[in-house]
Amino acid sequence: MSGEALTRPSSATLLSWARKVRPEEAFVREWSEKSPTEYQVSLDLPRSHAFYTAADGSTSPLLLIESIRQALAVLSCAAQGIPSSHRLGWNTARYAFTPAAGLAPGLSADVLLHVRHTEVSRRRQGAARLAAHIRATSGGTVLVDSVIRYTAFPPLIYDRLRKERADAKRAFARALPPPPPVSAALVGRTDPRDVVIAPASAPHEYRLRLDTRNEVLFDHPHDHVPGMVLLEGVLQAVRASMPGHAPLVGLDSTYARYVELDSPCLLSVIPLPDDEENHSRARVVGVQNGREAFASTVRLAPAGLTPGPLATSATETP
Repeated sequence: MSGEALTRPSSATLLSWARKVRPEEAFVREWSEKSPTEYQVSLDLPRSHAFYTAADGSTSPLLLIESIRQALAVLSCAAQGIPSSHRLGWNTARYAFTPAAGLAPGLSADVLLHVRHTEVSRRRQGAARLAAHIRATSGGTVLVDSVIRYTAFPPLIYDRLRKERADAKRAFARALPPPPPVSAALVGRTDPRDVVIAPASAPHEYRLRLDTRNEVLFDHPHDHVPGMVLLEGVLQAVRASMPGHAPLVGLDSTYARYVELDSPCLLSVIPLPDDEENHSRARVVGVQNGREAFASTVRLAPAGLTPGPLATSATETP
């Protein structure tokens, strides 16, 4: 890493900072400081993963998103001095993927994250608002450009915000049983246990399916549906409504409120006009108890084409 001093905390510390329990699901290995706001993070990604590796050997772009999530969680503790007891909540997240983001086995071992914090705003009682630009590369090739805005809540504020739902073990125990899934093949899966959507009553509408026995998506008890489950639901819903294997080139999400475990959440897929680069687009809206909880806009490469060197790059300055 260019000769800078490397930071290599213990495995236990990394697990705590990354908010993970299972060591094999923690992907941050080490990092170096380039400046007070810039860091280079080295990942230790698996060559094959039980959930994120497809049958053809390619790697889901969501593995990169999970790695980015972990890197920001780790750096919030290591670089920003935010205690690991704080809860991190994403406000907006934008990702622009390149063709190389569908990593073949072996390439995933050499991925670096270049992280630049563009905003760190301290609030009362220890809360903080942060924004970061993250670029993932492998062998010098850009895989994804992303811009993320997120908030760190101290326990006092988080407990007040979540009220009776703040207790993760109790909330987890109230999770609804998963309904029968859509066909695994319809969403590019081979194992029905990896399917996170179920049929609903209207066309292009699906119910989010929560199987809390999935140890990748539910590494530990949560008081709400993890963001990675929501994103997997988004991509599966789009694939079910727009059959094909077009590469993902963009994913922009906004989060208005937490998705609860004990109430149905419906995902509606709304086709959008192609953009100026002929990317197919769809908006997926997650609605729970009659209110929009989150929404994502998905961009796919045109049929028969591959996206350019960096498809509609995320804006660096949030």
